[in-house]
Parts: sequence; C-alpha cells; structure tokens
Amino acid sequence: MNATPVTEAGDVCWLRSDIALAAAARRQAAQLARGICLPEERVARVELCVTEMATNLLKYADDGSLALRVVRAGGHPAVECLSLDSGPGIDDVHGALRDGTSASGSLGIGMGAIGRLADASGVHSLPGRGTVVFARFWADDRIPPPGPVRTAGLTRPISGEQVCGDTWAVRPLGAPGSDALLLMMCDGLGHGPLAARVADRAREAFRDSGHTSPEAVLQDVHRGLRGTRGAAVAIALADAAGQRVRLSGAGNIAALVASEGTRSGLLSLPGIVGLQLPRPRTFEAAFPPGAALVMHSDGLSDRWKPADFRGLFAQDPALAAAQILNQAAVRRDDAGIVVALHRRP
Repeated sequence: MNATPVTEAGDVCWLRSDIALAAAARRQAAQLARGICLPEERVARVELCVTEMATNLLKYADDGSLALRVVRAGGHPAVECLSLDSGPGIDDVHGALRDGTSASGSLGIGMGAIGRLADASGVHSLPGRGTVVFARFWADDRIPPPGPVRTAGLTRPISGEQVCGDTWAVRPLGAPGSDALLLMMCDGLGHGPLAARVADRAREAFRDSGHTSPEAVLQDVHRGLRGTRGAAVAIALADAAGQRVRLSGAGNIAALVASEGTRSGLLSLPGIVGLQLPRPRTFEAAFPPGAALVMHSDGLSDRWKPADFRGLFAQDPALAAAQILNQAAVRRDDAGIVVALHRRP
C-alpha cells in the first residue's frame, strides 16, 4: 500500500441561497470547525465569515450557493468556505474589498471582513456572469508551505441527489511539496449512491497504486473498478521541474493546459475504466510557470475558454476550480473538477 499522503475529494455541504441561508451556514460551518478542533474564538470567526457570505448572496446575487467543507494539506486540516453566484458580478473588486464601500447603503464591511477573518481568502468576479468568494481557516499555525504546483478540486452532485459520482485525487511523487504530482479525475457512470461507490473505489485504487506513470496508474484503477458499473477516468502527471504534463485516460474527461492565453488539449481515449479499457496512450503538453492544468467531468461544458477568465489562474486553485464549475457546470449532471497551478518563481 502507498504511504504517500494523498489529497482527495471529500464531503461538500452545498447550501442554496434562500431566506434561511445564513442560519444554516452558521450551523454547518460551526460543526465543521469544531470537528477539526478549532478553538471557540476561531469557530466564531468562521461563523461570521459564512454569515457575511450568505448576506452578500441574498443582498446582491441573482442566485447562488455556499459550499462548505474540510480540506487537508500535508495532514493539516482546514475549513474552507466558498460562495458562488450567477451574477450580476462586481465591476470593481478592489473597491468592494475596501471597508466603508457598499452598493446597498450598508456599512460595507462584509467583503473586507472576510479577508481579515480568514487565513487565506480571495475573490474573482466576471461582470454580468458571476462571482466566487473563497475563505480558508487552518486548524493550527503550522500551515504547510506551498509547493511549486498547487492543487484543488470541487464536486457537486446532480440536483436532487446528496452524493456525487464525480471525484478527484492528488498524490505527490515523493515528499509533500514535490515538484511532480499525479492527479486523477473520475466520473462514475450514472448518478447517486451507485456512482458514488464507484468514485470511492477509484480513489482507493489511485491511493494504493505504487506506480508513477499515468498509464500504469490508470491500469491499477481499471483493476480496482472491475465488478462495478465503471467510470471515465483520466490520470495526469504534472512535472514542474520538467515543465511537462502527461495524461492517460479513458472516457469523457476533459483536460487542458492553459498558459498565456493559449489552450492545449489533452485527449482521453474512448472506453470505460473497469469494463473496457483500451490500450493506454499518453498525451503531453508544456506546463511552464504560470500555467494551469484543468481536468473535469462532462458535468461541465467544455466550451469555456481560459481567455474568458482573466486573472483567475493567479488565484488560489480552490477559487479557480470553483469559478470554472460556477460558470460551466450543468444542473442535470454530477460535476467535478481538479486544477493544478504551476506557481511562478
């Protein structure tokens, strides 16, 4: 069994915007914060953060939701809060973050307060299309230093379901903070508990694989999914030192590298992992500093263009994943995305 720490998808609590959003968000956020042993003073900060997010959604957004979850990096847990809306967007993000600025006549402290309360935060807005606000609260002061490649993912179940058949996972090749990472994006066939069970099996097989090449890991996942309904799966190796991405996949997983206004697609072959895996092939693309590797299921439209998301890939990868899902996901399917950002020196 592989002993290297793996970052992977976990439970996400999605709360749709309605009159009871703030109260529901406070309850859920407090439960998550206490679950990772945040002190009560920090729990109160998390509660205030999600209250501000909920209030902003109800005041300013046409429609939106909150995503609350626990994330881990290098064994260190944190509560992560994401606010996603479908518009109208913010014309002046920097102005909105200044205390005393308000579009509704209030004190205007909400957006600025989120940045002060959280250990990490960010905002990305597309005027006329939607805004994502992000905040993260670590359980202790030993925040792991970022490696050359930062990663994050996000999943959302199809409307009407509580569990998601899409999943993702990331494993460093070597010690945490390694220059090379393996990433998996998986879309279990169908929806609901049976698809979620396939996703769990895929994460387990990815976690336990002792191989380092995308083709070999894909074959390990294929063996792990035998006897299930199968999945679309893509495995990528993001190598910061070599500035290359290699990908091997089967099924309808979209993958691309966005860099300086360019978009390089990485193909997956037809097939169903666990049922009918073709002879694996590997496709490559350049991965220079400043580039972003994005992998997602067909629960997101593949028609989005990196050029339409100005400034997004300079943000935290959790914010990047959330904004792409916010803009490209469809309600009639599970949605899943994982993003790897190659930091500039």
